[in-house]
Amino acid sequence: MTGGAGPRRAAISGWGLAAPEGKLTNADLEARDIGTSDQWILDRTGISERRMCAPDETTAGLAIAAGNAAIKSAGITPGDLGMVIVATCTPEQPIPETSSFVAEGLGVRCGAFDVGAACAGFSYGLVVAAGLVAAGTSAPILLIGAENLTRVVDPVERGTVILFGDGAGATVIAPSTGGPDGPGLLSWDMGSDGSAAHLIEITAGGSRQPTTAETVAAGAHWMQMDGPEVFRRAVRVVVESSNAALARAGLTADDVDWFVPHQANARIVTAAANRLKIPAERCIVNIDRYGNTSAASIPIALAEAADDGRLSDGDIVLSCGFGAGMTWSSAVLRWGRPVGAS
Repeated sequence: MTGGAGPRRAAISGWGLAAPEGKLTNADLEARDIGTSDQWILDRTGISERRMCAPDETTAGLAIAAGNAAIKSAGITPGDLGMVIVATCTPEQPIPETSSFVAEGLGVRCGAFDVGAACAGFSYGLVVAAGLVAAGTSAPILLIGAENLTRVVDPVERGTVILFGDGAGATVIAPSTGGPDGPGLLSWDMGSDGSAAHLIEITAGGSRQPTTAETVAAGAHWMQMDGPEVFRRAVRVVVESSNAALARAGLTADDVDWFVPHQANARIVTAAANRLKIPAERCIVNIDRYGNTSAASIPIALAEAADDGRLSDGDIVLSCGFGAGMTWSSAVLRWGRPVGAS
């Protein structure tokens, strides 16, 4: 599904991130004697370290911290919010949704709900937030991607433990009426292919396979992933979805100032950028320091790039999230805080 934005666009008015202080380095993983090494991991993923939650840190706690940072960046207060959206695949608990804990932590009573689209979750949430803006919402919307993935990967399974980290990124979305050249979401593309659901999954803990002593003993609550097949499909879908979103905006890859892909694997990012013909110097990549943080990876990358001055008003930013489901979502936006809307 592909869409564009009308004259009343959703623009990013604030941003922030939160990352645990704890780090899991390649040297730490090498010491586990799981058949890996620092160079082996670097060559295959581009990751040097990933952030890791302490026992008392949770998905909601990271989301609250990132959310507060974004609220401060936007120059508003929590009470100004009209909606809280949390994208995550590692919820605080099965019921209620993580957004309930986040809204309570922020001290707000506005609407709040979760988006479950795995690594594409933030991009899905951005499109949903833009839809609310188009429908007439005037109050700011807090969109957060937050994950605690180190708790759902087998600590001695080399194929997954080397990839995933913990963190949260947040943006405040608000209406903007800056005209055709103004800031905000210009277009998007979304899709899913349920026939590939088995490529990244946690099989136990739901209604299909409820938790039992046997499922725990069998390791059915750890994430399982077919890495090579995910790689092949991810590169293809990133290119196709990105091109679809760009075409909807009347743009091409040559118009893109910054490519902000989901930080899944440095090789996926490089391969996709090469096929899109976007040079490395226009790609925002931080997987070396965070690992794969699923729904949090794009907002963390955006927040870092905004804070260090790489993102400038008027820049065309292309983002693409892809992951379990399989799901994917691309978004094209013109960077800049909202203008002209009340």
